[in-house]
Amino acid sequence: MEQYKREFIEFMVESNVLKFGDFTLKSGRKSPFFMNAGAYVTGSQLKRLGQYYAQAIHNCYGEDFDVLFGPAYKGIPLSVATVIAFSELYGKEIRYCSNRKEAKDHGEAGILLGSSMKDGDKVVVIEDVTTSGKSIEETFPIIKAQGNVEIVGLMVSLNRMEKGKGTKSALEEIQELYGFKANAIVSMADVVEHLYNKECQGRIVIDDKMKEAIDAYYQQYGVK
Repeated sequence: MEQYKREFIEFMVESNVLKFGDFTLKSGRKSPFFMNAGAYVTGSQLKRLGQYYAQAIHNCYGEDFDVLFGPAYKGIPLSVATVIAFSELYGKEIRYCSNRKEAKDHGEAGILLGSSMKDGDKVVVIEDVTTSGKSIEETFPIIKAQGNVEIVGLMVSLNRMEKGKGTKSALEEIQELYGFKANAIVSMADVVEHLYNKECQGRIVIDDKMKEAIDAYYQQYGVK
């Protein structure tokens, strides 16, 4: 595992974004872990988050794209922080774009924030996490409506590695349905490998009992 991935896992725990315990998800599933990207709130946290995303996007998709699209609402700060980091780390200017939940009819009218998209643009979509792929269902037509643009891929922070609507993971379902790559900075397998019975922030967050709970969760909901 690359060093930046190890650092990112610890960063999620340190920022109280990745928690372990007993949680009920939006899907109704009972989960022993929960991720809330809304807990990144400070300037230094957002700066580091953008750097981790930029490294992962650069690793997966290189520099041959023009626009980073972050779906509203959580995708807005993600896209802004990441294009700043991309410029600083790689000297490449990527334009950020996000959508509004409701179209604006005055001033800078329309549904988009940031850059517009034009024919020939290559786009990477950035999100926090995807469990069912519902966000992409909404995002895909918005991007395609902007012209002859190519979606190069999707980057999320955590691959939960659980079934989406069928028997495959949400990221695999997105790849099959839309025909572009879907990747994550880290997977839950990476998280468990790095944190199991190891100290993080002065405590062990995945001990034997938590590991059993995670294993049981994946027995039920994991991708076979």
